[in-house]
Amino acid sequence: MVNRFVKKLSGLAELSVGDVAAIELATGRPRRYAARQDLIREGDEPGPMFVVLEGWICRYKILPSGTRQIMAFLMPGDACDLHIKLLAEMDHGIQAVTPASVATVTRAEMQTMMDEHPNIARAMYTAQLVDEGIMRAWIVSMGRRSSIERVAHLVCELYLRARNIGLTHDGDFALPLSQLVLADALGMTAVHINRVLKELRLTGAMALGRGSVTIMDTGKLVQIAGFDENYLHRRLRQAG
Repeated sequence: MVNRFVKKLSGLAELSVGDVAAIELATGRPRRYAARQDLIREGDEPGPMFVVLEGWICRYKILPSGTRQIMAFLMPGDACDLHIKLLAEMDHGIQAVTPASVATVTRAEMQTMMDEHPNIARAMYTAQLVDEGIMRAWIVSMGRRSSIERVAHLVCELYLRARNIGLTHDGDFALPLSQLVLADALGMTAVHINRVLKELRLTGAMALGRGSVTIMDTGKLVQIAGFDENYLHRRLRQAG
């Protein structure tokens, strides 16, 4: 089975056979999580670094009103919280969106691996910079993009991220996110996002099926979103 974490880091730095072996060893004891199961909750003591091998997980926060805001999606190959152990407690929760296989790597294990394998360290720090770029793009979406631009922009981003790890096929890719989950990520109601998705389908840009997305007109979707992929730093991947 393909180790998506190896595949992602290989796109950010040139990994040797020894580097790959070290990553596979560190992520060789994954745990299975059910959909909607928390990996860690807000207020918990921070633990190890999570590495997603299969499935999707999300970062989220529950407001006093009971509403939820999703702040990030992590797909196979993504890792989170390289330095989380430095904090006293979690300021948000991390939850499986779908059934997921997630490896845990202690901070000590990760530090040793990065000290002994400089290419892994370079790839990890680059991945962290890309994650920060994604966070900034989400802030811009929530603050300034219209509803249809927001949805189109997120789909463009998720498609490129999925393509980087080999999870797309001829404009189609698995998107195991319900309309309610998308609404929580985009600051919209489920009714509103349903209307926006219908509008995007009628424009001929994209169509959301059950568990998948078909991009029918890439140029149109990019134009609607005002999408500029520079924050995903794909040139860094190509250089690596």
